[in-house]
Amino acid sequence: MTAKRPPHPSQPKQASMSFLDHLNELRNRLVRVFIALIVTTLVSLIFTEQVLKLLIIPYGNPLKVIGPTESVSIYLRVALMTGAILAMPYILLQLWGFIAPGLEPHEQRYVYIIIPSAFMLFLIGVAFAWFAMVPAAIQFLSGFAPDVFETEWTSDLYVPFVTSLLFWIGVSFETPLIIFFMAKLRIVTAGQLARAWRYAIVVIAIIAAMITPTVDPFNMALVMAPLIVLYFVSILLAKLA
Repeated sequence: MTAKRPPHPSQPKQASMSFLDHLNELRNRLVRVFIALIVTTLVSLIFTEQVLKLLIIPYGNPLKVIGPTESVSIYLRVALMTGAILAMPYILLQLWGFIAPGLEPHEQRYVYIIIPSAFMLFLIGVAFAWFAMVPAAIQFLSGFAPDVFETEWTSDLYVPFVTSLLFWIGVSFETPLIIFFMAKLRIVTAGQLARAWRYAIVVIAIIAAMITPTVDPFNMALVMAPLIVLYFVSILLAKLA
């Protein structure tokens, strides 16, 4: 009897886990993510006050509170946001650990590029929003019709406004990685993306209008410009994929 030869690396792998096994694997990884988020949130409580002071710098004045628990809820919200940022590398690692078994060995090495790149792009997006978007938006909104409106913002409106802006700009900067994965899965190609650039600009304009907190074209252009650049970078990554 001859020994059975192992499958060639180029041959498709057979499923080795049932659907319930996949669900259990997903549950276990979600539990790990939840525990990591709790730990990083508890750690971030140490310096949440400093983060809050940083967030109100563009406004320049202490924030008002109009409820007995408002200050505590905002404090915990910022701690959770900071904890999520700290836990993001681990969250991405768990996500990759869930999908990696379904990939070929030569595809699994992308983890060394994807996870650091995703975290770095998110931080670049947050930095862009903080240094470019937030000051422009705060200046426009706080100085709008000063003879009519007196600006006294409350914490329950200001903090979610700033943190949401930072978060969504950070997420939007991960567009190239999303396109790269879609190209690897053969959902899109570089040619399709290149031919659809006009439609992409329209979609980017709609996204920018949803993200931008103000109605002036200057702030909307601040959001659109990097997204358009990222789209064309995505075309190059799709070609490489």
